[in-house]
Amino acid sequence: MTGYQIFWPLLAHVALVYGLYALLGMRRGKMVRAGKIGRSDYRENRDEPATSLVVKNCLANQFELPVLFYACCILLYVTEADNLPAVGLAWLFVALRYAHAVVHVTSNDLRYRSPLFAAGYLTLAAMWVWLAAWMAMG
Repeated sequence: MTGYQIFWPLLAHVALVYGLYALLGMRRGKMVRAGKIGRSDYRENRDEPATSLVVKNCLANQFELPVLFYACCILLYVTEADNLPAVGLAWLFVALRYAHAVVHVTSNDLRYRSPLFAAGYLTLAAMWVWLAAWMAMG
């Protein structure tokens, strides 16, 4: 493949991160306008209301496992292992991140969130295995 196809799922994940920042801003703004928390309380990391805390935690989660995703996508491109299976796995990983984020910022039900995280974790592991196998055969 070795076009730019591997970077579309990466950009889709970046869109998720920006969307979560927007959602966090909206939820925090709503709490400030309602008088439930002062604007300066966010600066000091005081007790954050649960409605915005779940978004803040979800956003922090996007800078944990996905960092390995970004690295893998770049390495897949550099090694020319960015073929159809790799791109398919990348899209699956991002779709699972979106699903995980939706659960995280709505019900936050671990019965759904944990399996989605695990599926993403295993999908990303498969991407790394694909990269390693490609390099071993190359």
